[in-house]
Amino acid sequence: MFTINIWLQVVVIFGTAATTLSINPLSQEFIDSINNAQTMWKAGQNFHENTSMSFIRGLMGVDPYNIYHMPSLKTINLDGIDIPEEFDARKEWPYCPTIGEIRDQGSCGSCWAFGAVEAMSDRVCIHSKGDNIFRFSAEDLISCCTSCGKGCKGGLTGSAWNYWVTTGIVSGENYGSHKGCRPYQIPPCDHKVNTTHPPSCNQTSDTPACVKKCEDGYEVRYKADRHFGQEIYKIGNSVEAIQIEIMTNGPVEATFMGYEDFVSYKSGVYKHVKGKSTGPHAIKILGWGVESNTPYWLVANSWNTDWGDLKGFFKILRGVNECGIEAQVVAGVPYNRNKISTD
Repeated sequence: MFTINIWLQVVVIFGTAATTLSINPLSQEFIDSINNAQTMWKAGQNFHENTSMSFIRGLMGVDPYNIYHMPSLKTINLDGIDIPEEFDARKEWPYCPTIGEIRDQGSCGSCWAFGAVEAMSDRVCIHSKGDNIFRFSAEDLISCCTSCGKGCKGGLTGSAWNYWVTTGIVSGENYGSHKGCRPYQIPPCDHKVNTTHPPSCNQTSDTPACVKKCEDGYEVRYKADRHFGQEIYKIGNSVEAIQIEIMTNGPVEATFMGYEDFVSYKSGVYKHVKGKSTGPHAIKILGWGVESNTPYWLVANSWNTDWGDLKGFFKILRGVNECGIEAQVVAGVPYNRNKISTD
């Protein structure tokens, strides 16, 4: 109950403090006001100015009641463990290419699923010491997990990890890749001018149908392609506990409260400055560091590599539960060998 109250207080306090602005949050005027108000991070155009804010809010797809659906808390011994000042999972496990990949949720509020399958993919590789590179299908999770929420209209991070344990998830890579059992079927969206992506999106897509069959040409049957988790858990909102979990088992999924200023993040260490709440957003934390004496988490977003100046990654203030980033962290351990589906 204490953790729940903290999260609700974060939502209420920041939501009340957010400045009500009459100007377009995607306009150059708003971007300039962010940069004039602080020097920790730089804002710039990531989305077309005419993109509707209802579409932006639709990308923040974590259910507001996500905190009520967390798995059991994992007890982590903090004694005697040396935590480095900087850590980057991409460098720690260079034989795992999934850690450095940025996916694209397109016009679907499926961040809850993307943060999960990205971290799961990383952990399968890490725990197999690079022998098993398996990219879990966001398509399969979004469309087939009925207990996870509403698919493209929002979902639950803890339920996504539970589905990994109870049902298993098949493979599937990016839109148009034709790689894996169920590749993503929702096309990427052009977020700014002069990109190779399709035109800008302004409407949230419908959730794809649950098709328990691999696409033509994939040689493994759907049931046989399912990979499972062995154990899932929530990490306490201690910075050290989150760090030890990442160092030990790999990247984790986290949820934070999105705001209008975050949409225009370019570089630096993000801290909420101004703008209204756009809703809870799920991401993958893969490390941490210090920039200009400011501690940060290193995070992978799921809005393609055009977003921001860090090719889809961003940094957010660490140690003060900025926007609730440290309050809802979930993860799990995969089976060392693929569990056999019996249904």
